[in-house]
Amino acid sequence: MGKQHVMWFEDLGIGDVPIVGGKNASLGEMVRTLESEGVRVPPGFATTADAYRSFVDVNGIATAARAQLDRFHAGSASLRETGEALRELFLSSEFPEGIAEEIRASYRQLAARSGETNPAVAVRSSATAEDLPDASFAGQQETFLNVRGERELLDACRRCYASLFTDRAISYREVKEFDHLDAALSIGVQRMVRSDVGGSGVMFSIDTESGFPRVAVISAAWGLGETVVQGTVNPDKYLVFKPLLETPGCSPIVEKTLGAKSRKMIYSKGGSARTRMVDTSERQQQSFVLVDAEILQLARWAVVVEAHYGRPMDMEWAKDGVTGELFIVQARPETVQARKTGTRFTTHHLTQDGPLLISGAAIGDAIATGSACVIRDPADIENFRDGAILVTEMTDPDWVPIMTRASGIVTDHGGPTSHAAIVSRELGIPAVVGTGTATEVLKEGQEITLSCAEGDQGHIYDGTLTFETEELDPATLSATRTAVMVNIASPAAAFQWWRLPAAGVGLARMEFIINNLITIHPMALVHPELVTDQSERQQIEELTRGFDDPTEFFVETLALGIAKLATPYHPLPVIVRLSDFKTNEYAHLIGGSVFEHSEENPMLGFRGASRYYSPRYREGFDLECRALKRVREQIGFANIIIMVPFCRTVAEADRVLAVMAENGLVRGENGLQIYMMCEIPANVILAEKFATRFDGFSIGSNDLTQLVLGVDRDSEELAALFDERDEAVTSMISQAIQKAHAAGIKIGICGQGPSNYPDFAAFLVNEGIDSISLNPDSFMKTVPHIADAEAAVEARDR
Repeated sequence: MGKQHVMWFEDLGIGDVPIVGGKNASLGEMVRTLESEGVRVPPGFATTADAYRSFVDVNGIATAARAQLDRFHAGSASLRETGEALRELFLSSEFPEGIAEEIRASYRQLAARSGETNPAVAVRSSATAEDLPDASFAGQQETFLNVRGERELLDACRRCYASLFTDRAISYREVKEFDHLDAALSIGVQRMVRSDVGGSGVMFSIDTESGFPRVAVISAAWGLGETVVQGTVNPDKYLVFKPLLETPGCSPIVEKTLGAKSRKMIYSKGGSARTRMVDTSERQQQSFVLVDAEILQLARWAVVVEAHYGRPMDMEWAKDGVTGELFIVQARPETVQARKTGTRFTTHHLTQDGPLLISGAAIGDAIATGSACVIRDPADIENFRDGAILVTEMTDPDWVPIMTRASGIVTDHGGPTSHAAIVSRELGIPAVVGTGTATEVLKEGQEITLSCAEGDQGHIYDGTLTFETEELDPATLSATRTAVMVNIASPAAAFQWWRLPAAGVGLARMEFIINNLITIHPMALVHPELVTDQSERQQIEELTRGFDDPTEFFVETLALGIAKLATPYHPLPVIVRLSDFKTNEYAHLIGGSVFEHSEENPMLGFRGASRYYSPRYREGFDLECRALKRVREQIGFANIIIMVPFCRTVAEADRVLAVMAENGLVRGENGLQIYMMCEIPANVILAEKFATRFDGFSIGSNDLTQLVLGVDRDSEELAALFDERDEAVTSMISQAIQKAHAAGIKIGICGQGPSNYPDFAAFLVNEGIDSISLNPDSFMKTVPHIADAEAAVEARDR
């Protein structure tokens, strides 16, 4: 058989990487094997590595290229001079006529298949050294969009060959120690999806920051997808929990973040440019690119593609604005998290506070300190100082040489799938992207601290702050009979600790979501007409823009926040405590002062269960119930247990349960369990009666200690008296455990006492507590204390 120069996608498979490179082999694999499973891939064909080698041989390029590279390695030619010379070797050469005709004939056949003359195609490079498991070369070669006609196609193909020797591609291969002339280039020619009038983006089948494998992460922007890849826009972000995708009636979207999307790339009409950038409309900026059904469809495809390849995948997708159809246009292995093996992981945390300057999406989980080096123009790249924190509007592959020398990276634009994010992950450098105004806020030479250690939001602080780094290996922990759970409050930090072998979430606090993400008093959303302060009215209007009903903003934000908290722990129990703000804390929310009265002692005032049935807050509590019902029944987290805090009397418990039932949260229906915080002496004294109304107790040691000892837990003067190990408190705890077990219900504790005092942990184990819930950062040091206490109990009982 003679050498093949052009092959159709449907004739290719993943075993053809040496022939057509990773990108085109993957497209062929999907067309051939996954279209039957519903994954749509635009049709197309690929030139082969043999076509590239024939082009090189016929034009005598190899000898001249080797000589030029030798001069570069000898130091007699700069990178720029070398790149220009090598690219010119390709641009000044012609395709052998036989190969040129094969390309033209294939394009005519593609036109016939699509039913249009001169169809627009995307012309993409696929290097045979690209997308290897240990090195991501994504974006190192050029892509040409909206190419029409045979002449334009051949010109774009020649430019693809030349792009194998862009400055960035040369420097990247130098870093990875790949021989420049060992790589061959295949070209993919693919019918373009009309995403110029639709949308497009990137999708990963794994959380790229934490390595959590059970979510799909989708970025989306209007127009052609290059804006997302290049990081010129801040895209929408969607997060989908993969295991619930096939559960009937579930919509397991656990995050929807609206991006600014201020610009988009569309087809250019007339002139030599094939694409152009335009501003998006205000409506587009305030709307999500994808509806829920489309988000779920893409996530299902991510599952199919990942399962087929047997590894996490990095995909590009496009939505045709004419037909409304979705397509996968590229798929390659995810290369950063894939290189991490075993159970060990590193944690970083700040040990000092400082003024917050700006925030954005966190890339990685590390912390960096240094001086800001603000570079707005690529022409000034040579001014970068080694070890500085690079601050710029955005990056593209031309910036890689200085990115390798930076201690951290901050950009104005881009999301978690932008070029700056991808390269930062690969280099192991922390970055904060999509800040909006970093190049304006941060000053040249300013000493700053870049922190990606606080969840999926990265923060830049003024000054050089101290921090600690710790290596953890959960595999070293002994198994315990006591269920050791975690306390979680921030959805942004939910995935940081997924590797811990926790038995679920013992306390998920919704107050953090209300205070930090919603920020509006729930009653101000039910009755916005009662808010008279114009500034607060304006804030409410801005935050709820896009929602026909302001209360839906509260319900959706709370539901998604709780769902994200629950995601890493499904199907283990996640105990969500109903809101337990005090009146002074509620008053600080937007519009809160209208609905909250001043109290002398808020700690003992209108808080917890007493609010839920009161006319003053009942409508606000209804919103909490709507959110919890949505998380359990629509999003699909039926493992969520609801917990009632600060319930003073048995009659009050009945009133709260009745209100919950009116909101569709009926104990026992759809597997719903309802727990009570055991934190008031009355809860212990009447534990037998409370136990008939609830499925479990969770001891709140802070409030119980405060109320048993009569000590204000916030008083500095009385701090020495506040001790959950006091005999009066431990007596109460012991009674609570005994009474709960006698009633046949579970009882746990959520607090820092077991972490702070090993003897207190031993006491709880000795009393037979069912679960202990800890802050994640104290999990590794406390589990051994629990295991030791259990061993002592076993030895005693032998």
